[in-house]
Amino acid sequence: EFILKVEGKQASFVNKALLHLKKQCGSYFGALFKTITADNGKEFSGINELLKDTLAIYFTHPYSSWERGTNENHNGIIRRFIPKGRSVSDVSDQLVQRIQTWMNNLPRRILGFQTPKELFLEEITKLQLFTN
Repeated sequence: EFILKVEGKQASFVNKALLHLKKQCGSYFGALFKTITADNGKEFSGINELLKDTLAIYFTHPYSSWERGTNENHNGIIRRFIPKGRSVSDVSDQLVQRIQTWMNNLPRRILGFQTPKELFLEEITKLQLFTN
């Protein structure tokens, strides 16, 4: 799981966060991220132009949250730590990191009771990423 704290709900802030992530991953970005599935909110209006040459971008139908079931489940897990209504600006970067670490070490039934971290490390080993 990658949890990014975005400065605001405008497309410019989402684009800035995605560009920062893309820069951090460098040439590995396309290998690490195959797709992005977004809803039709205005905050995602610019990602198609921004990333279309790098990965596949899908948009769900309006009022069809089941099309992003995994994402909705992850949002629910995050809400255990950050209740709805709490301003994201009040959330420390350290808390975001702790949530991300906790989620990445949580075994998931859908992953055969492995953790996302275990599978991520297996995948980057297969792809021979981040090795000397």
